Amino acid sequence: MSPKAYLLLEDGAWFPGTTRRSIAPISGEAVFTTNLTGYQEVFSDPSYLGQIVVMTAPMIGNYGINAEDLESDKPQVSGVVVRELARSYSNWRATGSLDDWLAERGIPILEQVDTRKLTRHIRSCGAMRAIMAEGAEPSDAVNRLLADSPPMEGLDLASRATAPGERTVGTPDAKYHVVAYDFGMKANILRVLTELGCRVTVVPSHTPAARITELEPHGLFLSNGPGDPAAVQYVIPEIRRLAESGLPTFGICLGHQLLGLAFGAETVKLPYGHHGGNHPVRDLSDGRVLITSQNHGFAVRGSTKEVPGAKSLEVTHLNLNDDTVEGLQHLELPTFGVQYHPEASPGPHDARGHFRQFVQALDSQ
Repeated sequence: MSPKAYLLLEDGAWFPGTTRRSIAPISGEAVFTTNLTGYQEVFSDPSYLGQIVVMTAPMIGNYGINAEDLESDKPQVSGVVVRELARSYSNWRATGSLDDWLAERGIPILEQVDTRKLTRHIRSCGAMRAIMAEGAEPSDAVNRLLADSPPMEGLDLASRATAPGERTVGTPDAKYHVVAYDFGMKANILRVLTELGCRVTVVPSHTPAARITELEPHGLFLSNGPGDPAAVQYVIPEIRRLAESGLPTFGICLGHQLLGLAFGAETVKLPYGHHGGNHPVRDLSDGRVLITSQNHGFAVRGSTKEVPGAKSLEVTHLNLNDDTVEGLQHLELPTFGVQYHPEASPGPHDARGHFRQFVQALDSQ
């Protein structure tokens, strides 16, 4: 019989389940994702650093795991909560099971949880601190551990997720040279940029603007990443300095939020965030609706009329579920960002054209 375990939320609600192996208490922000496939991309996405991810799909692990589809070199989540974890897997590309892959890297899985009830609770009450622990019910000790865990607001996780040093991806004779700030960048972003003829120099989040100028890039890319964008204060003036130099600049997710902050906008924490592969976004330039992949808990404050504090920015895309800002562009500079993931793997790929838009801007350099 599998040991009993549970997920305890900071509002006191808790959800029983089981675990296949003994686990030590682990805390993080509890969020849910509506992805039906792509679980290994989710779990290896650095944007999920510090979070316990609840999968709304009822069975996870059916097609195993493989090394080619990872978004980083290890799982980034604090823990995983599922209704049912597949006991066997079947896929011609699979090299192992999801359970073994997570277990070998110390990531706990809580299963046999009523994930529908848990998801509805998070949707109603908001994403919040949580803790996974073994036992029949929460203890006083576990409650104290949860109370001592840090909230996501004010947390700079980009410093933890960033690259340790500079590295270059792509061929030396590539047509374009792009410098990419790594705040927790997904691997597929690099794949797409190199496929479009870019050599990418990846730099850590604390890299000063002067160093990037020394590298003589055609353009600047601002990656996705975890945590509160307002806590990444050290890089905001560097981004503005580089963008105002006329360097074509493109930001995704956290990079989009930092771009907004660099030009005076504010960010706010969303009630339960956007996590999944089915978010509808309207392109305000032509009314077209994109189905997008998203993973973020913060957003730039704004509307179709204005971006408060940032008169030089305009909103280009809007979320059709809650009217939050999904895209920004500068009124004069070749600078833009999107909140969603145009590089999403396994998809959807409706927004892949944003990378071509960026590459076209590089031709002006």
